[in-house]
Amino acid sequence: MVIRIGFLFALAGLVAACNNSNSPASPVVTATEVGVIVAEPGKAIISQDLPGRLSAVRSAQVRARVEGVIEKQLFSEGSDVVAGTPLYRIDPRTFQANAAAAEAAVASARAVVDRYAPLLSIKAVSQQEFDTATAQLRQSEAAQARARLDLENATPRAPISGRIGRSNVTEGSLTSKDAGTHLVTIEQLDPIRVDFVRYYSDVLRLQQAVKSGKQKRADAAVVELVQEDGSVYPEKGAVRFSDMAVDPSSGSILLRAEFPNPRRELLPGTFVAIRFPQVLLDNAIRLPQRAVTVGAQGQTVMVVDADNKAQVRVVKTSGMSGSEFIVFEGLKAGEKVIVDGLQKVRPGAAVSAIPWQPDQPILPDSGRSAANAGSATH
Repeated sequence: MVIRIGFLFALAGLVAACNNSNSPASPVVTATEVGVIVAEPGKAIISQDLPGRLSAVRSAQVRARVEGVIEKQLFSEGSDVVAGTPLYRIDPRTFQANAAAAEAAVASARAVVDRYAPLLSIKAVSQQEFDTATAQLRQSEAAQARARLDLENATPRAPISGRIGRSNVTEGSLTSKDAGTHLVTIEQLDPIRVDFVRYYSDVLRLQQAVKSGKQKRADAAVVELVQEDGSVYPEKGAVRFSDMAVDPSSGSILLRAEFPNPRRELLPGTFVAIRFPQVLLDNAIRLPQRAVTVGAQGQTVMVVDADNKAQVRVVKTSGMSGSEFIVFEGLKAGEKVIVDGLQKVRPGAAVSAIPWQPDQPILPDSGRSAANAGSATH
């Protein structure tokens, strides 16, 4: 029995020795690379995105002023036209005949007046006869002016410069002078107008905060336009009008801004958002939206501590500065906040921090945090 037990112990030792000699080395823990920014207080403007709709700064409906048949369309639909450009040709023959008849009537009436003038001085004609002839001349001249105007209106022209739309009539269509047949619409798209609304309650809160000295009013004369896909239009806009009355049904105030539109990228009827500046902050920490996540703890970020490990921080935000969150609680100046690579690390994990730039590509698997941050309340 003793020999058997000793044999078993020897065999176990031999197996253990073999296992130890063939076992791989312990895995080396590598730090995960993440993109970070340093939290630094600075000036920031809290803005609010307000709903709006694009419209042409000037819109002209070209209507028929004479009755006749459209002979030809002289423009290409959807093209740019200059004020005064001929747009249609309405059959001019009737108007040419009327103008010629009116010109002949004026010549005849003027001849009578010219003949009566010297006779009046020698009493060969009465003053009444001369006045009647003069009145006839004035009536003939008025009829001539109307005939010439009708002939001119037989070629409708562009009243403004802009983008011309779809023609409402075709060759052969009969136009109506009394109804004013709508021929086509021209819209001036550069600059382009945005009508948007702001709630009066927000205006009052801001006024009270400014009066109390808690906040500084931002310059609201310059605004940004956020397009339907979430991108910011590169050109800045200017507020041109603010209504003096509050809409009783919605409690809002109508405002109007204008944006340069040299490439005609913005089209009337599009729904957009106006990024309206409200409050100016002197010492604010700003973070990209994708650095902030929302969960059971509320809004959180991940920071890199002194030991190069990721740690979770609960933060509170107070609004937006453009597309960035304003953090007023939970972060200190100088802390490194992870922007890219959030989904690759866990609290306490070792990380290798590299500076993040706004145009830097998103690291793999970091898309969810950006989506979550976009849904954060502020």
